[in-house]
Amino acid sequence: MREEAHVDGTLVSWLREPCDDPPVLYVHGVPDSAELWTPFLERTGGIAVDLPGFGASGKAAGWPYSLEGYAAFLPAFLDSLGIDRVRLVVHGWGSVALTLGDRIERLVAIDVVPFLPGHRWHWVARTWRTPVLGELGMGFTGRTLLRRLGGLTAEHADQVLRHFDHGTQRAILKLYRGARGPAPVLEGVTAPALVVWGERDRYLEPGLAGLVAGALGGEATVRTVPDAGHWPWLDRPEIMQTVAKYLDLSSA
Repeated sequence: MREEAHVDGTLVSWLREPCDDPPVLYVHGVPDSAELWTPFLERTGGIAVDLPGFGASGKAAGWPYSLEGYAAFLPAFLDSLGIDRVRLVVHGWGSVALTLGDRIERLVAIDVVPFLPGHRWHWVARTWRTPVLGELGMGFTGRTLLRRLGGLTAEHADQVLRHFDHGTQRAILKLYRGARGPAPVLEGVTAPALVVWGERDRYLEPGLAGLVAGALGGEATVRTVPDAGHWPWLDRPEIMQTVAKYLDLSSA
């Protein structure tokens, strides 16, 4: 079920299915939206939010599309729903939600942007971070490019393109161009964590999984997924059951 409300003056849209407390909060990365999590919601219930700039949420030009902007937005979003703590599942740039810190009861981090020293952006990110070249790249992004160079399935590419308007393109460029070096995000998460990584991730190399797990502030387990890319559950759907079990939703 899709719901929406204004949070601090910004229209926010999210998908929600019934879930035991504390609910599962799913946070997508780039260039996705809450729709990415539909197969998970069907299994586990929970909330999948369209971050500002993505999906059906507001895409105002002046919104701060940055780690700091989302770090302020996410607690306000949970407060607006009367939610204190969450079981958190994040993918890619969804790692901005790790700033929720002690509001996280249990974490699953899937192929996440690591915010670690020495991290080198992949070639697509480097293109987006470059003025003019990034805008040109956005303009040429279509179904064929997403499939051939991005490695997306036809269904996934179509899902992305439903929301890939000028507002989302602008949000992505601002997000990448505003990223400046490492950020003290991981160590603030002391909840038990499962770090999941596709062995064939073309954007974030699998060796990052161990580094992310080691940098988290609590106990962390790593699960590398063979024959899977940046969205490992799309290649290996059984990973969804692994996530459900780890979140103590084994009956889902």
